[in-house]
Amino acid sequence: MKAIAINGSPRKNWNTATLLKKALDGAASAGAEVELIHLYDLEFKGCCSCFSCKRKEGRSSERCVMKDDLTEVLERVIASEILLLGSPIYLGNITGEMKSFMERLIFAVLSYDRAERTDFKGVIQTGFIYTMGLPYEMLGSAGYQYIFENNKNYLRLLNGHSEYVISADCYQFDDYSKYAASNFDAEHKAQVRKERFPIDCQNAFEMGKRSALYVDQL
Repeated sequence: MKAIAINGSPRKNWNTATLLKKALDGAASAGAEVELIHLYDLEFKGCCSCFSCKRKEGRSSERCVMKDDLTEVLERVIASEILLLGSPIYLGNITGEMKSFMERLIFAVLSYDRAERTDFKGVIQTGFIYTMGLPYEMLGSAGYQYIFENNKNYLRLLNGHSEYVISADCYQFDDYSKYAASNFDAEHKAQVRKERFPIDCQNAFEMGKRSALYVDQL
């Protein structure tokens, strides 16, 4: 059983990466072999709308035909049983790197012929971790729930269970005094980091563990 985590943040040791590592720990506790991939280390683009994955002749089913640093990663993802994604929210959405990754992964399996909308023949359990500076109480008014549910529905095209963990009001800097960020209360952020973030880490761990247990039930 293989679990792959995809970090859509440019930071390798901050909120998103930390939570992804906790999710991988959870999957490993249930017997999974784990791997963490940082998208910002790779040179790749999003879907180029070539429709090679939809051609009747010479069709590349379940595969994006573009060749770049993401090609081998997608092969490993498709061969895995668990996919854990993580992204901070930038300008109200997931990062451009994560969006490009999802385009390349999901559009290749999205069916234009089937009512169930998927051509994927395997089963991959999926989880998504979202991190953001926005406080929890503002998530509804910001409309983020649509983003979370929309990505969940697309990940279900991989035929597995899908869920997500939200970590809001995140600590953004080591030292707030060094940045022009007076709209944020540094003491409040530190308190959330101390009291809430450990709960988010545990939620990520449990999500990773559940994903592995879903594999065992197949």
